[in-house]
This record gives sequence, C-alpha cells and structure tokens, in this order.
Amino acid sequence: MTQEAQPALHLQTFSEEATLELGRILGAAILGIVPFEGVTVLLSGDLGTGKTTLVRGIGDALGATRVRSPSFTLINEYQTTNFSMVHADLYRLESGMAEDLGLEEYHGASCVLLIEWPERWTSLTKRDGLSFFIENRSENERVFEISSRGRIADLLLQNLREAVKNGKTDSGVGLQLALD
Repeated sequence: MTQEAQPALHLQTFSEEATLELGRILGAAILGIVPFEGVTVLLSGDLGTGKTTLVRGIGDALGATRVRSPSFTLINEYQTTNFSMVHADLYRLESGMAEDLGLEEYHGASCVLLIEWPERWTSLTKRDGLSFFIENRSENERVFEISSRGRIADLLLQNLREAVKNGKTDSGVGLQLALD
C-alpha cells in the first residue's frame, strides 16, 4: 500500500526574525528524527525572498555557527554535534552545471543538505526532499509553500504541521502559519 502525499503547508512571515524562527522550528524537527538518516531541503524563490535567512535559522537550531550565503563559494559545510549541514547555492550556475559539484555524495547521506536554486541541478527533480517555494509579497512579508516527497521529508512536514496545530510557533515575532 502506498502512502498518500500530504497536502502542502502554507504559511507567512512578516519579518526577518520570523523567517529565522521558521528555520529554527524546522531545525528542531530535524533534531527530533531518531535515528537520523539525512534529509534534503530544496529552497526555491526569487532573489531576496529569505532562503539564506531560513537556512541561518535551521543552522541555529542544529548548532551550526556563522552560517552565511555560499553565493560565491557555491557550497558551505558546517559540522554540528551529530552530523554535517551542507548549504549549496546554485544561483550562479547554468542548468546542468551542478552535476559536477559532487552534491550527489551528500544526498542520502547522514547530513542535512540545503539547496538554494535547486532547479539548476537537473537530476535532482525526482529526489526525495522537503521543498520550500518562497514568494516575496512585500518588503517584510514572505509566503511559503512547503511540500514533501519521501519518508523523512513527509515526517518533517508532519512535524511542522503539528507545531502549527499545537501553537508551538507563537514566538511573538510575526510568524503566522495556516493549515489548508
């Protein structure tokens, strides 16, 4: 029997701090998966939508320090207490060029692989992962559509959904989550 796909989760943030908080919530959900088998998180959206801000929040929760954009280095790797966090920014690559970066080694390994501009990695499209599509509505407002593919990503999406239902996201920083 196959598992039915979960509906996407939609939410809004109204400040940079709220986007960081969303990342921290996801980071806490990642830490809650035992045993940890690794996860890929895909971050899509225009420039300036908060992809790296979200990654910084995830890094905060996982214990990664000084998380910064890998726009020019393409890949930054951080060691957390239990595993690696790998942050790739494929914006500067043309379609198909990401195949030569060695990201395959991280996908499916016991690490958190965070990829900005995943559409530039053509062989990634059918991989398991948690996908964020981020839309910039105004200077401070961001709208997120989060979907999952695969067992671990489904579990993370369910944990985010539960955090919303149980009000565990009320940090006072302007984070509004809405279940569909």
